Amino acid sequence: MENVLRHTVWIGAALAASTFFGTLVSADAENLTGALARAYRNNHDLNVARAQLRATDENVPQAKSGLRPIIRGSGTTSAERSRTTFGDDLPSSRGRTGVLGAGITINQTLFDGFQTPNNIRAAEAQVKAAQNNLANTEQNTLFDASSVYMNVLRDRQIADLRRQNLSFLQEQVRAARARFDVGEGTRTDVAQAESEQALSTALLNSALAQVATSEASYLRIIGDVPRDLAPGRQPKGLIPSSITSALDISQKEHPAILATIFAVDAAAFQVKSAEGTLLPNLSLNGTVQNQYALSDTDPNSANLPGVDVTTQNQLSASVGATLTIPIYEGGLRSSQIRQAKEVLGQRQIEVDGARDQVRAAVATAWAELQAARANVSGYSAQVSAARLALNGVIEERNVGQRTTLDVLNAQADVISAQILLVGSQRDEVVAGYALSSAIGRLSATRLGLDVAVYKPQEHYDAVKDKWYGLRTPDGR
Repeated sequence: MENVLRHTVWIGAALAASTFFGTLVSADAENLTGALARAYRNNHDLNVARAQLRATDENVPQAKSGLRPIIRGSGTTSAERSRTTFGDDLPSSRGRTGVLGAGITINQTLFDGFQTPNNIRAAEAQVKAAQNNLANTEQNTLFDASSVYMNVLRDRQIADLRRQNLSFLQEQVRAARARFDVGEGTRTDVAQAESEQALSTALLNSALAQVATSEASYLRIIGDVPRDLAPGRQPKGLIPSSITSALDISQKEHPAILATIFAVDAAAFQVKSAEGTLLPNLSLNGTVQNQYALSDTDPNSANLPGVDVTTQNQLSASVGATLTIPIYEGGLRSSQIRQAKEVLGQRQIEVDGARDQVRAAVATAWAELQAARANVSGYSAQVSAARLALNGVIEERNVGQRTTLDVLNAQADVISAQILLVGSQRDEVVAGYALSSAIGRLSATRLGLDVAVYKPQEHYDAVKDKWYGLRTPDGR
């Protein structure tokens, strides 16, 4: 009996200590920084955003094409057969004519009401907006990766606690039965211990199911199956010292706000471009045409033997200018201008909305971080106190001053406090990443991730002035 009780006390101590020392991990365990680097490389949403930005880059050379020459080639060919009859006593004449022609037409816009310059500026602003949207997607991806990492770590620790708790309760059942067998306990003590053991088994199964769910999210976001995970840490050097500083930084640097500001610039240039459709358009046109004709005539007469062959080569060129002055087009242009102005107003409102959303995100993340820090301290003290209480109740039960129900209740307090502590430790790390994201500074560069940082400016510089070429900069 003494050995059984001593073993029970040891299990309770081990159960409490597991929360402080965490789950044992191997030397090559995955750490949070490595998981973030893997997500930066593998995440599908982030790679989609990069591809979308590369497509947006092409808007700039497309806009620049408005004042570049348009050159077209043309070719023509025709054939004709004829037969001429002069009368009953005169021979008929047959003829064939073939014509080949080729030409080049060049059209150069000289003035289009400033539409092209404004379209270029609008496209450039759209690229800047898309670059900031990509930065925001990068932030969201890294935050999601940190969340799923800590979720897996938390849920695995909770499952370990549930497993150790089940072992503890199994010992309680054996101890209760041993006391009952020697007449020191009651059947009620045995039933209470067995009831808690059954409940603990169910809770362990639920915890294992939650682990599987978190691991599936980890695979989706990070792109790999989670291995042994090392404890997570808050991002170094990215958390402001005060909420005032956090709010100031976020309003100046958050990519979601910057994206909406550049979207306003793009919309303003699009209004000017739409207004340019009401101005005259002047273009220069040039054409060079070469035509070669071949004809032959067969008299088909004994009096006029032979075939007459005639060739003709004609080269022509023309240059002209066209001035187009819009007068009235059914109200289409006016409607498009009004529409562009409404879009501009929408974009301006979106800036205020983005600022409000970022401000709220900062305030929420700051409050959650402060609460998590306080909870870690409070739950740590609760775990220590609950552990001491459990050991004391077990000793008192051994001398008959406590019942089995008292031990089970004390054990429930320990496991509850440990789970709360594990959750608050997870919340503290995640809140740190949430705050870093809310102020706009959660990036691969600032985190110092061991990755080849994606540089969107390189693709933009490679395509913005292209006149021709079917291959993308990466060779596709």
